[in-house]
Amino acid sequence: MLEIIRSRRSIRKYAEDLPKEEEIEKVMEAGRWAPSGLNNQPWRFLRITDKPKKDGLASFTKYGKIIKDAPVALVVCMDISDSYNRDKDLMAIGACIQNILLEAHSLGLGSCWLGEILNKKEEVKKYLKLDEDLEVMAVIALGKPDEPITESCRKNLKNLMI
Repeated sequence: MLEIIRSRRSIRKYAEDLPKEEEIEKVMEAGRWAPSGLNNQPWRFLRITDKPKKDGLASFTKYGKIIKDAPVALVVCMDISDSYNRDKDLMAIGACIQNILLEAHSLGLGSCWLGEILNKKEEVKKYLKLDEDLEVMAVIALGKPDEPITESCRKNLKNLMI
């Protein structure tokens, strides 16, 4: 598991072909199994593969090219009607997103967590015609990588200890 965590990278360039349906399902299944307070599971997923719909979604962020080029855009939302504590639910959705990213990587897929789009989340909500109780939390670009996996670095663990 640690090797998967250490080798995962944000992928911003994708091959054109759509991942297999079972791969997309596994990615969302991993997200579904994230921990949440009171097991309320406040996340909801919208999978977008339609190119015109993805292109429209891409217009809400300066990183739109990533969404346009990815075969799949997963929109992760919080269902406010299932929320019992916003802070805890936000952490749970972060865990959900991390599970998605790690499962994608373990399957040989690339992904990129796009948060800047939250600056226009109300416009995104209208564009996607989401229910009133849904709040956009992230968009995840997903597909087969078409760029090399690069090295990364992290701060030394000793420097993170308080």
